[in-house]
Amino acid sequence: MPINLNLPKKAGLFVTGTDTGVGKTLIAGAIAKILTGKGRKVGVFKPIATGCKRTWDGFVGDDSWFLASCANSDLSLSTITPLGYRTPTAPIVSAAREGLPIDFGKIAAAYKEVCQNSDIIIVEGIGGVRVPLTEQFDLLDLAVEFGLPVVIVARPNLGTLNHTLMTIDCVRAAELKIAGVVINGYNAVESTVAEDTSPEIIEKCSGEKILAVVPFDETVSIEKPSLGEVVIASLVGCDWGKLAER
Repeated sequence: MPINLNLPKKAGLFVTGTDTGVGKTLIAGAIAKILTGKGRKVGVFKPIATGCKRTWDGFVGDDSWFLASCANSDLSLSTITPLGYRTPTAPIVSAAREGLPIDFGKIAAAYKEVCQNSDIIIVEGIGGVRVPLTEQFDLLDLAVEFGLPVVIVARPNLGTLNHTLMTIDCVRAAELKIAGVVINGYNAVESTVAEDTSPEIIEKCSGEKILAVVPFDETVSIEKPSLGEVVIASLVGCDWGKLAER
């Protein structure tokens, strides 16, 4: 059952992950930074965030600050992330505990404002694609509303084959275009056989392209914010503008 938000059809990317903590915000922000550097007017959007802090602009998470900084956005953080919750858990739980149901109309209104001020959009999801938002809808249902090509961010270590291939299957089942997969946090010094071989295996088993393998960088900080020293260099070879075409 579709949500039916009637969202604008803009060029852009929907950045999701195989799990929580794989680096969706980092990769989404880096893509926004690269496109901004190429003269694009980039809109960043994270429709729902949990684990937020109270600010003058409502409940805001570090992810929203980071994305806004990377895109040089002058929009309010409450527009970039229209739904913010204090409780650091899945949106369905945060919304119930705080008595604030997911307001899809508020998401749609904010997204339309972002689109009006941008020529390309980078949307970051929350958790993985099957994270429940309500009893009826999960994140994948929301991704379908945006209709954007999907970038899947995956971790490099043991277990990523299963998580990544299942995520690819889910996105395909929703009939969304997959832009490709980004492996984030690869540590060449401490890597195992599983980490060294996972990009090749993912490509062979799924037929999807590994867009980049981003090295682990201890100078990265979402809170400061800082993109670190090697992230941009690892991603700049991709034609993100072309990938963002519908």
